[in-house]
Amino acid sequence: MQHEQRPGRRTVLGAAAALGAGAMALGGGAAPVVAAPQETTARRGHGASYRDLPVPTVIGHRGACGYRPEHTLGSYQFALDNGADVIEQDVVPTKDGHLVCRHENDITATTDVASRPEFASRKTTKTVDGEAHTGWFTEDFTLAELKTLRAKERIPGTRQHNTLYDGVWQVPTFEEVLKWADEQGRKRGRRIWLHVETKHPTYFRKAGLALEERLARLLRRYGRAGRDGHTFLQSFEPSSLQRLGKLGLDCPKVLLLDDLPTRPWDFVEAKDPRTVADLVTPKGLGWIAGFAQGIGPWLNLIIPRDADGRLTKPTTLVRDAHAAGLILHPYTMRNENSFLPAEYRRGTDPNAYGDALGAFKTYFGTGIDGIFSDNADTAVLARDAFLKR
Repeated sequence: MQHEQRPGRRTVLGAAAALGAGAMALGGGAAPVVAAPQETTARRGHGASYRDLPVPTVIGHRGACGYRPEHTLGSYQFALDNGADVIEQDVVPTKDGHLVCRHENDITATTDVASRPEFASRKTTKTVDGEAHTGWFTEDFTLAELKTLRAKERIPGTRQHNTLYDGVWQVPTFEEVLKWADEQGRKRGRRIWLHVETKHPTYFRKAGLALEERLARLLRRYGRAGRDGHTFLQSFEPSSLQRLGKLGLDCPKVLLLDDLPTRPWDFVEAKDPRTVADLVTPKGLGWIAGFAQGIGPWLNLIIPRDADGRLTKPTTLVRDAHAAGLILHPYTMRNENSFLPAEYRRGTDPNAYGDALGAFKTYFGTGIDGIFSDNADTAVLARDAFLKR
């Protein structure tokens, strides 16, 4: 994903006709309507302990990347300390098969690799899920080599204050995160919830670095493979979640969904013509419910924006997903004006904070079960105010 307003983008455009059909199915039109809170699937539960999480659940997106460089132990710790109910990790492999936490395998923007002369020859161009990327990639580094790098802020122009922490932390392995979560759990007297995404799973399987088996081994080792393992599993590729299920992982699974005309990359590889517009119909949601307990839609699938960036009418996706027995963990809320709907922006500085609390209230009012946020403290404050109203 290269679109900061659409984190998690890992799909390619489908037929243009799908946009029209999907938009009709999801609705559009007038000003946003704030719905009354509903009994959520998280409350009803599927026999899994995620039903005990607060609703709406606050998920620390890449940790607390509004305040610290993403996917670092510092970012995860800050999110946990500021009230996140669940902490997210994205996993990709190294050359020697270790899982590390990066939002994608291209580490150009999130580490100091470009300034390291000993790795200059590793710069290359690769096509990942149909998109060409030039830079440095985790699968070309051993873990020992990767550990010599330091993490840095991805979007320094927007989050200049985060650059204070450039170089403070390494790229963590997923096993280090599991150990960190266990340690924090002992200190707090409760297990720490994680939300783990398999990144580019078809790409890595074809490269001989399959993610699912490696992930399953680690989750079993740390007692997180069952429905009470305090771990969500997420992916943009349905086949990855299905494979994780076949490997015996009984964790709650969440299928991530991008824009309406896009197709999951495993669908592209399998020549499956369905798009996200097909998957968000009642029929598509029923199919998803056969292997997952939830969906993680882009927020615009919950409430679309018009050409000026203002929110329009909420779609029926929340209602339809709940009818299919699915929870919804949409992505991603950020505090900065540049990411907020136009009516919640304040002033002219795109990097300044807008009325994020107001935007949270509107999204919570649709009945979603949780939300990914770069700013866990803001999300918790908004959630607490929403529930007390």
